[in-house]
Amino acid sequence: MTDSDFQKKFAKLPERLKGLETLAGNLWWSWHTEARMLFKNIDRQLWKENRHNPVKMLGEVSAELLEKAAGNPEYLRHYDLVMSKFRRYMEERKCLFMNGGSHSNIKAVAYFSAEYGLHHSLPLYAGGLGFLAGDFLKECSDLHLPLVAVGFMYPKGYVRQRIRADGWQESMEAPLDRDAATISRVTDEKGNQVVVQVPLMDPPLYLTAWRIDIGRITLYLLDTDIEENDPWNRGISSHLYAGDREQRLRQEIVLGIGGSKLLDTLGIVHFVTHLNEGHPAFALLERILRRMEDGLGYDEALEKVRQTSVFTTHTPVPAGHDVFSYELIEKYLAPYWKAFGITREEFFNLGLHPEEPQAGFNMTAFALRLCEYRNGVSKKHGEVARRMWKSLWPDLAEEEIPIDYVTNGVHVPFWVEPKMALLFNRYLGPNWLNEQDDPSVWELVEDIPDDELWRTHFWMKLKLIHFIREKTRQRWIQECSTQYCPIAFGGLLDPTVLTIGFARRFATYKRADLILQDLERLKKLVGNRWRPIQVIFAGKAHPADDPGKSILQRIYNFARDPEMAGRIAFVEDYDEQLGQYMVHGVDVWLNNPIPPLEASGTSGMKAALNGVPQCSVADGWWLEGYNGSNGWSFGERDVSGNRNAADAAELYDLLEKEIIPRYYDASSRGIPTAWVRIMKNTIKSAGARFSARRMVKEYIDKFYTRALNGNLKGTKLNDG
Repeated sequence: MTDSDFQKKFAKLPERLKGLETLAGNLWWSWHTEARMLFKNIDRQLWKENRHNPVKMLGEVSAELLEKAAGNPEYLRHYDLVMSKFRRYMEERKCLFMNGGSHSNIKAVAYFSAEYGLHHSLPLYAGGLGFLAGDFLKECSDLHLPLVAVGFMYPKGYVRQRIRADGWQESMEAPLDRDAATISRVTDEKGNQVVVQVPLMDPPLYLTAWRIDIGRITLYLLDTDIEENDPWNRGISSHLYAGDREQRLRQEIVLGIGGSKLLDTLGIVHFVTHLNEGHPAFALLERILRRMEDGLGYDEALEKVRQTSVFTTHTPVPAGHDVFSYELIEKYLAPYWKAFGITREEFFNLGLHPEEPQAGFNMTAFALRLCEYRNGVSKKHGEVARRMWKSLWPDLAEEEIPIDYVTNGVHVPFWVEPKMALLFNRYLGPNWLNEQDDPSVWELVEDIPDDELWRTHFWMKLKLIHFIREKTRQRWIQECSTQYCPIAFGGLLDPTVLTIGFARRFATYKRADLILQDLERLKKLVGNRWRPIQVIFAGKAHPADDPGKSILQRIYNFARDPEMAGRIAFVEDYDEQLGQYMVHGVDVWLNNPIPPLEASGTSGMKAALNGVPQCSVADGWWLEGYNGSNGWSFGERDVSGNRNAADAAELYDLLEKEIIPRYYDASSRGIPTAWVRIMKNTIKSAGARFSARRMVKEYIDKFYTRALNGNLKGTKLNDG
């Protein structure tokens, strides 16, 4: 939509409520409960039916209900307060780094990522990488960091998940309705759609852009689905992570090179480039070329780019790093080495993995070489990354490899359930959010009465189970088939039963089915008359990942088994909304990847913020987070070969000897005080240490400030 389209959509808004148009157009509402309530209180049922999307809701709500709200003094008092708070937020100037700040076209940082998890009304994400990027932008807004972000508009979305009667995952397209989302078209001063030609591409390739306002941060989304392109080029931005290797390369060229060109076209100047994974790394080529056009030679231009570039790797799994054949690289990127005045081999060496020279052009190796500041996303992942990429620095000891770490964090206002936030407001003080990275603030959790914390948690658990049952009922209505099994989707879940949650991408290394390793032992746990457990699974396998789909199918079919007593559930079509309900409402968060393949993991942090203890393999963030009193850790023993049986046995032992007894050991008042003690320790240990505020501040201190000052380490790389 253009700005005029946006205005037309809200034409029926009464003049007194015109501010709702502005509010709906900025995702600030997504992490401010009072703003969401403005929309919800107009038409609660429509808000629910439109899955908390204010743009869509305002487009469908009746003029009568809007007029009713405009004449309601109580509603207007709330409206005026929220609008005043929003204006103060947007107008406040606490600029970091430079004059002008986030409201000018001069930015400290340009942040590139292939996906962004912002809200379930915007399907621009596949999983944890996207949610990390979304939380990062929200926190940058809260901290006044002058940053601009670049990503992709995926008009066909990622995938919706549908489970067949036999348990096999089917993937369905979910086109994004751009006219019903918090998004607007980028136009020039005459109101025309901005169209940018991607540099050095033959035949010509064009893109346009959309913008999302996330508080004070602007995210530009690239879109190749325009008339200027042929059908193959139009499809570059259709889906997240194109499966065809050539189309995937073209997608990454558009993201990095096209994204950089868009910023130039819009007159947005930035001093530091931050690459969130290797997908947008070709942005560095365009940066080198710009500096050469300013008069620098190739070597000096490359060094300038290196000094001011940050690269975050999230992937400890070798197969997760993009590698493209040299033939494809030559087909599309030969103009760059010609413009640089270097040879074909010198260019190829920028992306060469010394241990796999014939494999092709490795995007992670390329980014590591051309970025002075590099990091993993947990302390353990930093160690794993240094070991993985040691061959790029052959003369250094492993501990000296210049790959640092910044442990991931989560955006606290977005992920804390509103009722839990009210509890924090009461006992942590009204200013707790502004001081959220101060551990002493979270010590005040001790002041929350046990019964209040437990009642709040149980309310969130009821909310989760009601959501799952309603989702199951809706699917039953649509399906209307004897083949459909509502029990497998959670139709018999019981809120009084100890509930374990597992929700993440169904990659084989994450071992979603580990708890099914010993079925007889599990059946005794779920079938126990007095102290049963139930397990809720959710997550998607990648459309091309048949082994992941097989694990999902196995879980679903066990959920159908009457011997599981209706206490195993698989909830289909996992997204941010279901993720919110689960991290708020389960009793225990389960995480059991094969170590050391969990780079960080953020879902457990989100659960911990809401008082949900984690039971996890000792890997990723949990190695830093576990303190012996805030959950359970297992899988630390060295096991040769397949470790599934050993880890599963340890998990069952924890359940039988520690977790289940503590959960069901209630006091005379019906409060499991020993369990509430673990809940409080969980919140205290996670609140400051694993917040996005701490994370963004570490990026500023460790990388951004140094990059802006042009500090050099001068470490010599192995360029092959």
